[in-house]
Amino acid sequence: MLRGTLSPVSEPLYAPRIRPERLIATGRVVLAIASLFAVWLDPDEPIRYAATAYGVLLGYVVYAVTVAALLWRVGAVPRLWPVVTHAVDVLCFSLFIFFTDPASPFTVYFVFALLAATLRWQLRGTMWTALIVITAFFAFGIYFGIVLDDPEFDLRGFIIRSVYLFVLAGLFGYIGTQDRRTVREMSQLAAWPETVRHDTEALVRDLLVYAAPLLEAPQMIFSWSEVDTPWRRLAVWNRGGWTHERQPADATMVKDDIRDRAFICRRNPTCRTLVQEPNGLRLASWEGDPLNAAFAHRFAPGTVLSVPIQGESFDGRLFVLDKADSTLDDLVLAEIVAGVIGARLDAYYLSEQLRQASATEERIRLARDLHDGVLQSFTGFGLRLAAIRRMIDSDRAAAVSALEDVQRMLASEQRDLRFFIQELKPAAVSSDGASLETRLNELVQRMEREWDLRVELSLGGRSDDLPVSLRRDIYHIIREALVNAARHGSASLARVTVAPAGAETITVSIADNGRGFPFTGRYSADELAKQNLGPKNLRERVRAMKGSIVLESGPAGASLNVILPFDAAA
Repeated sequence: MLRGTLSPVSEPLYAPRIRPERLIATGRVVLAIASLFAVWLDPDEPIRYAATAYGVLLGYVVYAVTVAALLWRVGAVPRLWPVVTHAVDVLCFSLFIFFTDPASPFTVYFVFALLAATLRWQLRGTMWTALIVITAFFAFGIYFGIVLDDPEFDLRGFIIRSVYLFVLAGLFGYIGTQDRRTVREMSQLAAWPETVRHDTEALVRDLLVYAAPLLEAPQMIFSWSEVDTPWRRLAVWNRGGWTHERQPADATMVKDDIRDRAFICRRNPTCRTLVQEPNGLRLASWEGDPLNAAFAHRFAPGTVLSVPIQGESFDGRLFVLDKADSTLDDLVLAEIVAGVIGARLDAYYLSEQLRQASATEERIRLARDLHDGVLQSFTGFGLRLAAIRRMIDSDRAAAVSALEDVQRMLASEQRDLRFFIQELKPAAVSSDGASLETRLNELVQRMEREWDLRVELSLGGRSDDLPVSLRRDIYHIIREALVNAARHGSASLARVTVAPAGAETITVSIADNGRGFPFTGRYSADELAKQNLGPKNLRERVRAMKGSIVLESGPAGASLNVILPFDAAA
């Protein structure tokens, strides 16, 4: 276990603020050095307080280089670093304007401050910086133009640069808004909750309810068709309302020409449709209404944004209706949302298929257990009763004694059925009524009574530490092998060994002295399956448990060796 205190991560990969700070620092150095070089080439600027202005500019160059060198050496910045450096930048830029002129080229530094604020804080930082910068710029204009009444004050240049700052502030504010929107959308996509539903309708409702605010959609429609179903499903979310219905399989929503393509359509007052090209990078004009008449008449949308959804188990289409000013960005976001919806639906359908497969596998297991247990016992009862029927006339006392044995065997079989029923119950209400050793000892006694088969049982290790389902399967494997040996091999003696074979497997061996199978030799599971030899139910049980089986048969009897993994219960 790791011990110690948590400390801030200083790797650039985990410090997102370092990237914009390095970009801003690099731009600051380039701008400062370029300004100093330009002033050196044209000494007419600065025109006011020249010595002080040169000193401030030279100091700013040193500051810019120092900050850039520091940022490129560290992996993270303190939380207040952006605020402090931004304040220093705005202060220095204001001094440049004050010591020169509001109409001087140093106005470009204010543009740099707006851009830096946009990179750092998006819309909020842009607006606050614009307010400070424009207020300072107007204050300098009033001071030089009205208070000092400077004849060299360039009013025309001041007005042009003022408008320039206003326009740039608006543009940078829009960029900040879009950046903030992108971050919000990415955060919502990343935070999409995992929904566990047991029916399709509830799952689709949850998906549309979460997707609608993300896409800013007043109304959303999802139409899809599952594989091998004779209908289509239609789900409608409309400002909090929800409907779900089935439609004929041939019900279509869009024209066949663009069935597999995304599109944006503005239907009022005339229909203007932009269809995504196959490469997904451009939108091309498409003539006509993309919606089928019945769909358009029922929902009467003003604008339509639609993307196809193709899953492994279904195909469908997502519609966003009446969203104002839909753009290519909205179409891309809708495709991402459609991908999430498709993945969630595919996962749901896959889980349903697995559940059905598990149920089928369980039914097969139950059939095997009934065949290996009750049916074989009833076969023994039938043979026993037939023998008793022949004894009734010749030896009535022996027949009564034999009937009492059958009664005891029926009671034992009843107890075995009770164990079987308990195994079918959920784990919370089922009880493991007997240990593997107890059940095998009972099986040995019953085999002697029912089939006149003497069984020598050897259990190695702690068999009761095995999983319950593995103990159950071991029991049925041994039972079927012994019944086969008695009924088909006419064996009188069998030896059963159950012992661990390493840390992860267990071995079950059954050997008898009967006449063996109709074939001779040693066969693996693959060879038995390929030639269709040996007990089929037993082979299938071992294969389902990811185990191995080796069967050896000859005139002196048969032996069965089964190796099962401890995790066979999984």
